[in-house]
Amino acid sequence: MKLDFSLETPTGTETLQADIKQLIVAGWAGRDIHAIEHHIEELAAIGVPRPSAVPLYYRVASNQLSQSENLQVIGSESSGEVEAFVFSVAGVQYLSIASDHTDRKLEAYSVALSKQLCVKPVARSAWRLDEVADYWDELQVRSRIIENGHEVLYQDGSLATLRSATDLINGYSGSPALDDGYAMTCGTVAVIGGIRPAPVFEMELYDPRRQRSIRHRYSLSILPEVA
Repeated sequence: MKLDFSLETPTGTETLQADIKQLIVAGWAGRDIHAIEHHIEELAAIGVPRPSAVPLYYRVASNQLSQSENLQVIGSESSGEVEAFVFSVAGVQYLSIASDHTDRKLEAYSVALSKQLCVKPVARSAWRLDEVADYWDELQVRSRIIENGHEVLYQDGSLATLRSATDLINGYSGSPALDDGYAMTCGTVAVIGGIRPAPVFEMELYDPRRQRSIRHRYSLSILPEVA
């Protein structure tokens, strides 16, 4: 799947194209076992079985990646989660954000299948990973949803609560860097008020040192479930 990113450089902005052939979704990626347990309990409340290991690496078809702002999903029981998104082009690691949009009804049957079913929205901007790697823990992720016609804060947390991208990549491949053509989502922070669907999902990665953000917003069109 070819994705285009706007990339900040010392001389301005350039377009970076990434040809993603392999997508890994890192789940249960928290550093704090109590925070992991909280997220496990969030999902258990909607019938999702406990993971067999933490972290756990799910494989999702790369053609499920999308930078569109308008997406179609089957049924009304899916929801997003903001996650750091790392990928490699020509031996260089880059950072953006993605939503691990997941079908919550199917998740109770199979987490892997529930992740595969839904498109994974990705932002259109990226930073070089080496620009922020030294202060990874200071980066913040947030998401907002539209609920009853109002914008509501849905997630808000620091990447310090999650394993670093380097740690997760090393846990998957035994190397601190992804091969070209690979991408990984790096876990999420707790939801405020419980996991629930929404017609609009907005996500942000904020860099407090450089006072910059990567944002992406997408809306859902619900396709009917028919039997």
